[in-house]
Amino acid sequence: MKTTVEIPDKELEDVMRFTHAATKREAIVTAIADYNRRRRMTALAAHAGKGTTLMTPDELQAQRRKG
Repeated sequence: MKTTVEIPDKELEDVMRFTHAATKREAIVTAIADYNRRRRMTALAAHAGKGTTLMTPDELQAQRRKG
């Protein structure tokens, strides 16, 4: 999708430096993908340890002993 946006020069320079991108487009796409990945990981981490059907540590140890 084509979009016209005004991005501050300093921010764009930083994202190009951090991503080692050869083009502005590559830098922006990489930054957006990284942002989305981090948000998904944050959302996933919010659910960590909340499962009720997971094995307890003792059950897991017993399962490992069975082989």
